[in-house]
Amino acid sequence: MDQTLKKTSALPDGGRRPIRRPSRAEAEEAVRTLLAWAGDDPEREGLQDTPRRVAAADEEYFSGYGNDAVDVLSRTFEDVAGYDDMVMLRDIRVESHCEHHIAPFIGVAHIAYLPANRVVGLSKLARAVDIFAKRLQTQESLTAQVADAIEQALAPRGVAVLIEAEHQCMSTRGIHKPGVSTITTRFSGVFEQDSSYRDRFLQMVHAERRG
Repeated sequence: MDQTLKKTSALPDGGRRPIRRPSRAEAEEAVRTLLAWAGDDPEREGLQDTPRRVAAADEEYFSGYGNDAVDVLSRTFEDVAGYDDMVMLRDIRVESHCEHHIAPFIGVAHIAYLPANRVVGLSKLARAVDIFAKRLQTQESLTAQVADAIEQALAPRGVAVLIEAEHQCMSTRGIHKPGVSTITTRFSGVFEQDSSYRDRFLQMVHAERRG
């Protein structure tokens, strides 16, 4: 069944054109075309099921398009015994794909926020990272999107996000420089305005892990 994606194609007047989502069969045929373009035979035994497997894998890799991070983060609660200090998650696994080469970039995210009058379940923060990561991305956009979603959903006194990842579009192609980490940050509210909060966040990011 044909489906329509979000309006993402720009028109000359600045509007957006609905883009038809291809069927699963069309996606698999596209994989066959790429296999043939690479110089192999899509009908040989080892590749016959590859289009199906690639389509199924892509459904997992890009499942974030079907979810709303702000909605997930909006399920908050207020009964926290007056707690108003930093809430932080370290080392959230990040698995995403760069939008330029559809190559993976893998790393970790560190997130903190200072509650105003409500907090969110810790798993929801990690879930928000996954929702944005499971889309075609740049690391810069991913960092900003996570921070903006927390801002929108929680209206906290401040948000800090740091993502560190290695990009396979850099390590396995092009310049071929494995082991290079890309670090991106986004600070808002008190984390942007008060260096003591920002420094504390960065110290906690780099603090020694136990176990």
